[in-house]
Amino acid sequence: MNQLSPNSLKTTLLLGVLTALLLYFGQSFGGKSGLMMAFLSALVINFGAYWFSDKIILALYRAREVRSDEQPQLYATAAYLAERANIPRPAIYVIEENAPNAFATGRSPEHAAIAVTTGMISLLTKDELAGVIAHELAHVQHRDTLISCIAACIGGAVNILANMVQWTVMFGMGRKDEAGRNGKFTMMVMSMIAPMFAVMIQMAISRAREFAADEKGAELCGDPMWLANALRKLEKARENNRLEETEHNPATAHLFIINPLHNKQWSLLFSTHPPIGERIQRLENLSLF
Repeated sequence: MNQLSPNSLKTTLLLGVLTALLLYFGQSFGGKSGLMMAFLSALVINFGAYWFSDKIILALYRAREVRSDEQPQLYATAAYLAERANIPRPAIYVIEENAPNAFATGRSPEHAAIAVTTGMISLLTKDELAGVIAHELAHVQHRDTLISCIAACIGGAVNILANMVQWTVMFGMGRKDEAGRNGKFTMMVMSMIAPMFAVMIQMAISRAREFAADEKGAELCGDPMWLANALRKLEKARENNRLEETEHNPATAHLFIINPLHNKQWSLLFSTHPPIGERIQRLENLSLF
């Protein structure tokens, strides 16, 4: 009998929670008609999150797909490492940003993409770049990318939902009966939803997956120090470079190879990355064997 993978279960959980939230607030503010509208919205959002979450994330960061003649080294590295991982070569995207970082996306290895910033391309050596690409391919091979993208999209959707409901309560819209009048309570609940959902994302996007991707990436590229040196450089450069889009959409921070957030409140709330020092130490220990 086929069993759902852990990531499939997490995906189902996230989509189920979003549906429940939409139905609850649809019922609260619109009664039966609101419930029906919320149900239809949930169907559309769930469908879009599953099939188009990767495209949404790539568009959010204005990532541009590049040809092999534009980034020959990047293409050759990805093709070689994908062959070692026994998965199709992912599409290659470039983000015009000075902040050095990278992420993988896609609902399956057959529909995967790797996005890297121009800042990372210019910062890292050929070997260090191979270490990063290998790490991202490990996420693709482990099928982490679907749950990562869905979590990012749904996190953003809940934030939008919270803002919409707050404005609705503020201007006295919605149901006029007794069940729909407790505006202050609703405002309080809505102010709690985003942090609660952030915690849920952290539960879904386990820190353990980064350690697993580091280890597999080191195996794919053949030298753990390539990735260790890349992480050391990326973390140092992060201090002086901000990825502004992530500050506005912190629920996408877990996608990247290192935490791109500078806002301390966001960093604590969305701290899905293990400490860089611990990751580097583990990779250094691997190099001893």
